[in-house]
Amino acid sequence: MDTAVRAAIEITPAAGTRERIIDITTTGRRSGVPRRIEIFFYRALGGTYLCSGTSGRATGWYANLLAEPGFTFHLKHGVRADLGAVATPVTDPDERRRILAEIVADLNQPHNPGTIPQPTRLEDWLGSRLMRVGFDGDRETGAAAP
Repeated sequence: MDTAVRAAIEITPAAGTRERIIDITTTGRRSGVPRRIEIFFYRALGGTYLCSGTSGRATGWYANLLAEPGFTFHLKHGVRADLGAVATPVTDPDERRRILAEIVADLNQPHNPGTIPQPTRLEDWLGSRLMRVGFDGDRETGAAAP
């Protein structure tokens, strides 16, 4: 993977809001038509994640990725790249808690990445949809074990 692309994916807590915003293109679970949306991505415990946030409501992107885990991860701020990716739902309660705790800690920084109201509480995030992102051919940026 290109060094600049890797750096854009492996954001640190110092990353601003723009660096956390990407587009993803999923395949519609019923229509089979590509669906592109804007979404935040997160880094936690050395992995890359997509998360629905605190609402806990069903989301189209999550349902689409459950049906067809392959998608395109579009970097669009600074570095521009369209990356093949695979999503894996994170369902183990202990693993979810560890990942979400790191995401919440990141969001509670003084510079407020993601413009999410502070303070953000872990308890509010535990019901969110959470997907681990693995990049095609790259096991080091969050790919799930087979």
